[in-house]
Amino acid sequence: MTENKNEEQTLENETIEESAAEAVFAEEEIPAEENDGPVEKDKLQLAHEKIAELEAKIEEMDNRYLRLQADFDNSRRRAKLDMEAAQKYRVQSIASDLVEALDNFERATKIEAENEQTKSLLSGMEMVYKAITGALAKEGIEPISSVGEEFDPRLHQAVMQVQDENFGSNIVVEEFQKGYLLKDRVIRPAMVKVNE
Repeated sequence: MTENKNEEQTLENETIEESAAEAVFAEEEIPAEENDGPVEKDKLQLAHEKIAELEAKIEEMDNRYLRLQADFDNSRRRAKLDMEAAQKYRVQSIASDLVEALDNFERATKIEAENEQTKSLLSGMEMVYKAITGALAKEGIEPISSVGEEFDPRLHQAVMQVQDENFGSNIVVEEFQKGYLLKDRVIRPAMVKVNE
């Protein structure tokens, strides 16, 4: 019997020790799980925040790329339009200077010739005048028609007003200086007299 008691006692002691050991391990595991839980949650939250931050950076970079692409396309389009305009109006500066010379040629051709020498000189000047106006016309430079036309402030510069019953209201009566167009651009407006 003593042996049974010893065995029972040993079994009880082993059971108590096992229970105590289990309790110790259980106590250690519970706090470990509690500590691992928030750490895991913090790691997940940090990972989600990092992902969100990286996604925001990617979106910002995509937007920046799209803006740069649009700016580049606009610059290329603007450069193309500038080149086309430069090509279209390339003779404007020389044409502005030549229209002054044309005015002098027109004044000179209006002189009355008194002798044959003056007539031949005027004939030569008229030929040069026609050659210059022909060359300018090839480049798209044309005189602005004025007399009998309705006054247009984009094409005409009114320097006088008159009351003439032979003309309608706001009609150009007389042209003092020719105006010129380069394609659709005014090089110089015509100086005119307008009926009220």
